[in-house]
Parts: sequence; structure tokens; C-alpha cells
Amino acid sequence: MGMNSVFEEYIAFRFKDEQLQPIKHPHIPDFESLLHIDHQKEVLRRNTLQLVRGLPANDALLWGDRGTGKSSLVKSMLGLFAKEGLRIVQIYKMDLWHLSDLYDLFREREEKFILFFDDLSFEPGDESIRVLKSLMDGDIEERPANVAIYATSNRRHLMPERNGEERFPEESYWERVSLVERFGIRLGFFAFGKEQYLSIVRHMVAQRGLRIGEEELERLALQWSMSNGYSGRSASQFVKNLEGVLKLS
Repeated sequence: MGMNSVFEEYIAFRFKDEQLQPIKHPHIPDFESLLHIDHQKEVLRRNTLQLVRGLPANDALLWGDRGTGKSSLVKSMLGLFAKEGLRIVQIYKMDLWHLSDLYDLFREREEKFILFFDDLSFEPGDESIRVLKSLMDGDIEERPANVAIYATSNRRHLMPERNGEERFPEESYWERVSLVERFGIRLGFFAFGKEQYLSIVRHMVAQRGLRIGEEELERLALQWSMSNGYSGRSASQFVKNLEGVLKLS
């Protein structure tokens, strides 16, 4: 299959081992079902709409607690805009060095591309920080206008905070700050509380049409959260387990 038709047939890809691989069954979360992150949703939706319409758009860093919807929000953009030509390419850090090859491929295309780094982080002194910085700046080669970089990270500055053993702590600190500052949009995601967790559970149970009493649902959901916490991911895992149990019995 030629590159022209691959972008028409598929909407999601991974770039791995220097190869662009189509994903036949992409996971596309429902944008409307992502709860308690309304501000983050609106900012990312509007920025992605700008990209899709051929207007200037920023790179985006989504940072914060695990299980709060960072990756789901990025992937949900496909559900909103794939029909308008949006494509997502998941990039792995070890393939950063070959990313400029993709720029040549995308530059002449009508489609718009999000390069997606999921769970991005760097150790102090990691050379690939400089590579990513130059790719975001376009280095000596201008970056294609139809490409934006979206990254998620559990760390606000993409690295562990400074520790006393670093040889050049100041240099390492400014290195990561200057990378983070290249993301024009930086969205924080914070841990949910009990009520937010329960509201996500109720929403998902209703969506799946599961029949269970309100009090029993709350009791089981809180029992589950004791070992899994109050995150959106935990709510999703609980409902998956509940659906299995209800349908087995």
C-alpha cells in the first residue's frame, strides 16, 4: 500500500523502529464521556480544531496524576476530527532521532498530524531532550505547519525534580525548563476525590446499561477504590469488573 492511500485508510499510526505502522483498531475514547476535566477538554479541542482548519496551533503538554484522562483526551481528538483529516502518530522516545524523516513525509500531505508522546519523561543528562527541543523548534529545517506535538507526562517538568547527586544540577534544570517552555499549552490534571470518582462510575454504569442498586453500586465502587484509588482509570477498571461479574451470574 502506498503512503498516499495509507493516510486515507487509517487514522492512527505508531512510529517504531524507524517504521510508520498503521493501527487497524485504534482506541478512541468518547470526548463527551471524559468527566471533571472540562477546562482541559475545551483548551485541547480548540487548539486541535485550529490545527485541523490549517490555522496556527500550539504544541501541548498534559501533565499530572495518573489515571486522570490525559492520554484518553489526546486520543479522543480522533473521534472529533478524523473525518476532517486529523491523524495521530504515537512516537516512542527511542525513535526521536529519526523523527525528521516523518516531516518530509507529512509536509506535502493535506491531513493534519498530532505526534503523540505518551508518558514522556527524561532522566538528567538524557541527550534526547536536545533532539526533541530541536524538532519542536524546527532546527535548521522548518517544521511542517500541519504537525503538532502532544505529550503526556506524570511529571510537570518531564524529569524527576533536582536531586543532590546531579553533577550539574543547574544545567539539567534549565535544560528541562527550556523544553517545557516550548509547549505553548501546558495543562495540569489533578487527582479526583470520592464524589468525582463515584460520578464517573455512575456515568459508565448508565452508559453500559448495567442493572444494579445505587447503594450496592456505591458500596462496591468504594470497596474497589480502597486498593485502586479515586482515578478515572480506577473507575473504568471497576465498571469493567462489575460488568463481567453481573453478566457471569
